[in-house]
Amino acid sequence: MRAARLIKMVLLLQSRPSMTAAELARELEVSERTVTRDAQALSEAGVPVYADRGRAGGYRLVGGYRTRLTGLARSEAEALFLSGVPGALREMGLQDAASAARLKVSAALLPSLRDAPDSAAQRFHLDAPAWFREPEPPALLPVVAEAVWDDRRVVARYRRGENEVERVLEPYGLVLKAGVWYLCARVADAGSSRTGDRSSRTDHGSSRTGDGPFRTYRIDRFSAVEPLKERFARDPDFDLPGHWAEQAERFARSLLRAEVVVRLSPEGVRRLRYAVDPVSAREALGAVDEPDGAGWVTVTVPVESEEVAHTQLTALGPEAEVLAPESLRERFAADAARLAGLYGPADPGHRRTDGG
Repeated sequence: MRAARLIKMVLLLQSRPSMTAAELARELEVSERTVTRDAQALSEAGVPVYADRGRAGGYRLVGGYRTRLTGLARSEAEALFLSGVPGALREMGLQDAASAARLKVSAALLPSLRDAPDSAAQRFHLDAPAWFREPEPPALLPVVAEAVWDDRRVVARYRRGENEVERVLEPYGLVLKAGVWYLCARVADAGSSRTGDRSSRTDHGSSRTGDGPFRTYRIDRFSAVEPLKERFARDPDFDLPGHWAEQAERFARSLLRAEVVVRLSPEGVRRLRYAVDPVSAREALGAVDEPDGAGWVTVTVPVESEEVAHTQLTALGPEAEVLAPESLRERFAADAARLAGLYGPADPGHRRTDGG
């Protein structure tokens, strides 16, 4: 959250005489442009951040400025403690470090704000895993997390189909998605592996995704991770949230190998985004034709397969008419006939009567 990042920036500048934009960007895990904007925001808020121009320049606090975080409002203090996600921190092996950090921040708050941690915990709780599944954190997650925080290269072996691939990785960041942990990393030995793997796909399932040197791996597919002594220099332009959003959408789009043509009522248009993949709905509704005389529109929906489309579009009921492919239309016609048999006028000889 931005409030937490601004506080960290002030504390970093308090601890050192001066820091360059590149150093601050590396410490805060943001771009140098974000550092410039944050410095301006602090200055406008009354924190005397001074920017020294030139090649040897940087940022510093004027006049030995110190803060004990007394400028935090209650809502800001509570929001700060929302950044601690106990389950995820525990799985990464960072529970003790996070607890110590929260104690230090709590000690620096005004007495009237000392209840902020408990207040935030009673107002927000994150339960990341999906329903009906027991979360099983990967055994190698703490090792990977330590390498991520330490900017340390690792030798990783991971399962890919029936084979195992070994690579030297630069672990940039971790993502927790629906209870599954992923590692976004740069391949240090790009193009080489013991199995001759040279692809650039994402390992959400049995494959990896990604163009360029950055790739995404499911951590539960790792069979071994060995940290190396050497550290790597982070690419200051790497944006973890942006990378994940791009790769997740690319992975979802890679599954959409077929198309169906559907006629939708106004209610069907509204409900389509809840019935099919968000990427499919966005593409379909982004090219909507003019409504016909009854207010219905015809759209082309990307789908994973005809079987998946049958399951998804069934949820729209009478608010959708499949026009193509003909085989899928025939499936829905058969469904409609069966439903008519179930819900049509009852046979007088088999009509139920109250009382048996």
